[in-house]
Amino acid sequence: MNNPVNGMDRSLWDAADKYLLRYMGVSGSFVPFVPERAKGSWLYDASGRKVLDFTSGQMSSVLGHAHPDLVEALRDAAGQLDHLFSMMISKPVVDLAEALADLVPDLPRSMFLSTGGESVEAAIKLAKVVTGRWEVVGFAQSYHGSTGVAASATYSLGRRGQGPLMPGQFAIPAPNAFRPRFPGVTWQQELDDSFALLDRQSTGNLAAFVAEPVLSTGGVIDLPPGYLPALKKHCEQRGMLLIIDEAQTSLGRTGEMFAFERDDFTPDILLLSKTLGAGMAMSSVSTTDEIAAAGEAGGFMFATTHVNDPLPAAVALKVLEVIKRDQLLDRSKQLSSRLVKGLQNLMQKHQCIGDVRGRGLLLGVEFVPHKGLTGTEIVSRVTRLALENGVSANITGAFSGGTMRLAPPITATEDEIDFGLEVLDTAITQATA
Repeated sequence: MNNPVNGMDRSLWDAADKYLLRYMGVSGSFVPFVPERAKGSWLYDASGRKVLDFTSGQMSSVLGHAHPDLVEALRDAAGQLDHLFSMMISKPVVDLAEALADLVPDLPRSMFLSTGGESVEAAIKLAKVVTGRWEVVGFAQSYHGSTGVAASATYSLGRRGQGPLMPGQFAIPAPNAFRPRFPGVTWQQELDDSFALLDRQSTGNLAAFVAEPVLSTGGVIDLPPGYLPALKKHCEQRGMLLIIDEAQTSLGRTGEMFAFERDDFTPDILLLSKTLGAGMAMSSVSTTDEIAAAGEAGGFMFATTHVNDPLPAAVALKVLEVIKRDQLLDRSKQLSSRLVKGLQNLMQKHQCIGDVRGRGLLLGVEFVPHKGLTGTEIVSRVTRLALENGVSANITGAFSGGTMRLAPPITATEDEIDFGLEVLDTAITQATA
């Protein structure tokens, strides 16, 4: 485990070494900063040192930490109605389902779970029941969760050392403008060729395609405009359902309420999680009346201990209310413009930055070899030095070699964006000195 830095309690790290199970593989050392409390965009340790949270926790706290409206909603819900038998309904759950139906009228039927992985599991199971098929396709850079079916549809990491995954899984490459697989080949041609190859491998049982609008863990790859409608057309031609996993891209993160809205189309199944609870464990599966009816007729069953619990539903309702009331979609676009411009300025200044990409406030900075260092070595140094200087970010992009992911809260201030950019500038300078 990491050695503690100044001001950190050695006994805490000794206890962590003794009692905590590591869960991120060979590179899964814990971060050498232990928050004691959080407020807004900031994390504070026991000594009072503060760190700017430039990834909104696990890309979840879209409204920042300890938002007063969410704290009040959580307190009220916990004191009134927290958990129920899974076949009971409650007003917060029905109200939340109605609120999502108002936002996406073509997908009026919802259920609520705890995590993004659970929502992926439920959606794929629903697609299999409805289509009567069992083959599932995803992107080769995807991340959809760590549980059985979700892990089988994840290709960016976590596939080693555990034996066979679910059968009937296929992957196609997502287009990467910075690192094209075949220069000069358009994304349309690449998509068509990928499905032609998929047709040759399939046994004729294609059930669903599960996709992120922005592949975050895969290197913050934003699918180009028009890609998702073209993907849905391929799915329709084969009788497949298109599942859009907006765990990280919904509720203002990309400047729209939902990232898929940019392309003026609607998926068959929409999944929300991280941002829906804004830090609370909460996820949703939304679909059409027709798919819901077919699922019911086919015996679709996906029940968990906390399916449709009222407490997280009450918090999610408040999240939707705050985003609308405070006009945070516009705020997200403004902050994104400022952050993107600042990152592009850093790219002009530092030769080790090869690309700045993403959408809204889900952005990636890819580092390339420089001064004898690989991109992975540079991004590792930059991430460590940024934390030492007061900014928490993280590394992603196993396929690209070294990409830093930035996802500040949509409630951040311009001064906080500027501070984050200043620290990154300093960290990059130090890392390549």
